[in-house]
Amino acid sequence: MRKKSYFAFLLFLMLVLAACGTSEDTTSNEAEPESPDVEETESTDEGQEEEEEAAADWEKDVYTVATDTNYVPFEFLDQDSGELIGFDIDLINALAEEAGINIEIETLEFSGIVAGMGSGRFDIGIAGMTITEERKENIDFSQPYYDAGLVVAVHVDNEDIQSVDDLAGKTVTTRVGSTSETYIIENTEAIPEAFPQITEAYQNVIAGRADATIYDVPNVQYYASTEGGGQLKIVGDTLTGEQYGIAFPKGSPLRDVIDDALTTLKENGTYADIYEKWFNERPDGM
Repeated sequence: MRKKSYFAFLLFLMLVLAACGTSEDTTSNEAEPESPDVEETESTDEGQEEEEEAAADWEKDVYTVATDTNYVPFEFLDQDSGELIGFDIDLINALAEEAGINIEIETLEFSGIVAGMGSGRFDIGIAGMTITEERKENIDFSQPYYDAGLVVAVHVDNEDIQSVDDLAGKTVTTRVGSTSETYIIENTEAIPEAFPQITEAYQNVIAGRADATIYDVPNVQYYASTEGGGQLKIVGDTLTGEQYGIAFPKGSPLRDVIDDALTTLKENGTYADIYEKWFNERPDGM
């Protein structure tokens, strides 16, 4: 009896252990593949939601365009009508039409435009803004839409200053926050004096309160032949080769939309027509 009981007990113990082992193996094999599937699904859903939310943030009924009011012939107020006109204004309106978006233009000083684009306050910025590596750290730019450069201008009667080499110790005016201001500080021994509006810089030279000014070629040329009344003249060579770009907050999907529209306007002749209207000639190669 004892031997039978012993063997019966042993058989019972083996069956119990086998059953426990089967249960643990089954539980482990079923549980492990489920967890990654659930996590992967949740991660995918969250990623899609984030992308949809980001896209929705940029889909607006009206996009705000920041520009200036005192940079002829790119953007300025018509003296008779008070209307904001210029090359940039015609161009951004044509781009908006081509892209199928609605825009609203807001005007402020140039330095505020640069800061506002970096903070995301505005959707688009167009104000004769030079593309620079420093600005590209906080702003995305379209492809270049205008080739420019800096020049020195003096009073028409000034014979002492013939080039940038003659500016040491001289008071040289320009616009606050511009590449011209940076150029004066970094490349000359002149005394820089920057103003919110470039016309103030020109007027100080004409009035004899400053010796020279440095600014973008097209603006200097336009002012000298219009409001300047022939009292300003350009001296020396063009100092730098620069290009203007349309600005956007970092990562804005609108950048590619406008860039594609700009390419189309260049190809179909609309860009050249606008250019000719304001500069009395068609751009090279168009």
